[in-house]
Amino acid sequence: MKKVVLAYSGGLDTSVCVKWLKDRGYEVVCFIADVGQGDNFSLVRKRALKTGASKVYVKDLKKEFISGFIFPALCANAVYEGKYFLATALSRPLIGKYLVDIAKKEGAGYIAHGCTGKGNDQVRIEVTAAILAPKLKVVAPVRVWEFKSREEEMDYAREKKIPVDITRRKPYSLDKNIWGVSIECGVLEDPWKEPPDDAYQMTKSVARAASAPKYIEICFEQGIPCYINGKYVEGEELLKRLNKLGGDYGVGRSDLVESRLVGIKSREVYEAPAAVILSEAHRALENLVLDRDLLHFKEMISLKYSELIYNGLWYSPLKLALDKFISQTQKKVTGTVRLKLHKGNCSVVGRRSDYSLYKKELATYSKEDKFDQSLAEGFIKIWAMPFK
Repeated sequence: MKKVVLAYSGGLDTSVCVKWLKDRGYEVVCFIADVGQGDNFSLVRKRALKTGASKVYVKDLKKEFISGFIFPALCANAVYEGKYFLATALSRPLIGKYLVDIAKKEGAGYIAHGCTGKGNDQVRIEVTAAILAPKLKVVAPVRVWEFKSREEEMDYAREKKIPVDITRRKPYSLDKNIWGVSIECGVLEDPWKEPPDDAYQMTKSVARAASAPKYIEICFEQGIPCYINGKYVEGEELLKRLNKLGGDYGVGRSDLVESRLVGIKSREVYEAPAAVILSEAHRALENLVLDRDLLHFKEMISLKYSELIYNGLWYSPLKLALDKFISQTQKKVTGTVRLKLHKGNCSVVGRRSDYSLYKKELATYSKEDKFDQSLAEGFIKIWAMPFK
């Protein structure tokens, strides 16, 4: 019998995938990745076995996800098209890596996923597998099966007695992990319509957010956030606290018509409170400690880095080479940033570092000014010479 390792979430699509693959002669091993989505994994595991999986792997990957994927993206200032902090995109190469590892352990010749044929996740998982295990074959049931709608999937689930909740339609499609939430479908497919407040999972509306501002201080060591208000906090707890805090103040929402890799535009709504807070703080600290040429060149690298993540090229040679550059830029990104959270806004209001390149005696317009302004005339003449 052919053996396949399926990336399993417990939702309608992947639950139908288990039975559909079994009907076609596959032994199905399910893999469930805990990347901070907050599911009841015991229940999801039981559902996979009841549906027909021969074995189920559940792995807590939060620590590896944060240290090996989220924080490197933060250090790179990776934000796709200015608004998407790549929460879902960052989890897929990690999931793909473990699909490959389990397939090797199980002696499986196939991996499978429940991605559609017009999304980005199919690319991220399959390219990861192609790089790490070129001989593994991929089965993508949703791309080839006979169901033309969600309703037909529901009918199949009822017919085959697949244990999923098919009596209550979810108005939105959600993908959640500890770095953020991706929200699509339903009314959101009309880019003219404002997202309803019930679409959001982590953040309060501006109207419901606290009226008084909240000030917090975040300390970084070589680009990695380590302290909140002077107290050391581990990565997982740090993100949880900032997600809760940012969400309470309405921070972290974004609405984007984005350019998918496959060539279509899609309207996506995102929530990423911790990502917004940390990104604002990290950029402010870099502005303080990096020289102009390095800072400006890094902005170009950040754009490319975000595209590589979005396009599923986490393990590509270019991405691995850029990691070395990013790591070098972070050696002096150590210091504290003070932020103000208020009614959906996250503003940097203070920053300090032992590596600061800001010198008050050069920047001030007061009597303490030590900048020799008489040098400016000659500087301007030399600077303008090629154009004159």
